[in-house]
Amino acid sequence: MNSEKEYLQNSRPQVRIGHINIKVSDLERSLVFYRDQLGFKVIKRIGNAAAFLAYSDYHHDLCINTWDSLGGLPPQKGNTGLFHLAILFPDKEELNLVYNRLKTAGITIDAFVDHGVNESVYLRDPDENGIELYCDRHESLWWDENRELKMHYIPSDADKLFNV
Repeated sequence: MNSEKEYLQNSRPQVRIGHINIKVSDLERSLVFYRDQLGFKVIKRIGNAAAFLAYSDYHHDLCINTWDSLGGLPPQKGNTGLFHLAILFPDKEELNLVYNRLKTAGITIDAFVDHGVNESVYLRDPDENGIELYCDRHESLWWDENRELKMHYIPSDADKLFNV
């Protein structure tokens, strides 16, 4: 029988984040952002209290709701909580399409970052929740010759990220 350590190293079950549930203060305002700017589609809506959204064919990638937050205030700086949610796009072209919708809508971008393993666009939703939009580089570029993750933080800009 394998030890727990061997099990964890050799036969890890496939675990992933199933969905994110976000408290918002105004459902309609948040729908405009997540649906119209980020490109999620509404899968199910519960009146003016909640909406379940997906980017492709999953039952829902995120839920936005006002169950405990209708008319609420944004999270305060200096408090604990979620730093940001990260949305992985299949390629740079898809990320560029979303970025262009955000730019057209006048959404403020906080940062563009080259992380080595991926390239990211950082922003905040209408309730000041942090969001990272990113696309991975090919997995062969993630590791150095010592199998160390080649991850870093290099500020970038839209021109560098999208090769404009």
